[in-house]
Amino acid sequence: MKTTLLFSAISLASISLLAADTADEVKAAAKKLSSKDNYSWTTIIKIPEGSGGNFRPGPTDGKTEKDGYTILTTTRGDNTIVAVLKGGNGAAKYEGEWKTLDEWAEQGQGAQFIARRLKSFKAPAVEAQEISGQVKELKKENDVYSGELTEEGAKQLLSFRGGQASSAKDAKGTAKFWVKDGQLSKYEYHVQGTINFNGEDRDIDRTTTTEIKEVGSTKVEVPDGAKKKLS
Repeated sequence: MKTTLLFSAISLASISLLAADTADEVKAAAKKLSSKDNYSWTTIIKIPEGSGGNFRPGPTDGKTEKDGYTILTTTRGDNTIVAVLKGGNGAAKYEGEWKTLDEWAEQGQGAQFIARRLKSFKAPAVEAQEISGQVKELKKENDVYSGELTEEGAKQLLSFRGGQASSAKDAKGTAKFWVKDGQLSKYEYHVQGTINFNGEDRDIDRTTTTEIKEVGSTKVEVPDGAKKKLS
């Protein structure tokens, strides 16, 4: 009996250490990416018909430089939004004119939502580290790490981080991370649940995929109008 208990304890300890190691490997891969001078990415959000109301965002292309500017270009229907972020401040182009995020928020409820999301934005290297810490247990298969999100992690991602995570119900999800040569190359999370929007409960089913590219060769060129707003 004592021998059986001993082996059981050793097995549980080994599993715990293995889970910790895989989580550390993902965080190290994300940190390696963040140490680079610059990189680009594309984020695609997929929402099945009947989920999330009329919210159907287009792809977002991003560029960032270490300790410098981040530029985001995203489409919403027929509109293209360009935003420049740096050090907690931001500016976005609205109807051909650059405005600070606070000025943006004055344009109406839709603009408030976008401004709030931009203010809470985290570059992929940072976001991936945070998400990896919200997974119950990461399992590794070849160069892919995957696992189930904690309920709190799913709530945060379900509400786009800038929203009210406390209002999310029945939140659940999964996350995946791709690592190449010890560096994060892609990550994806899938969340499901219900959030309250303007007093109405909405069922959400959303998959967000971010693919990293042009590491070390990305050129970040900031428009003069954005620089003036951020100065």
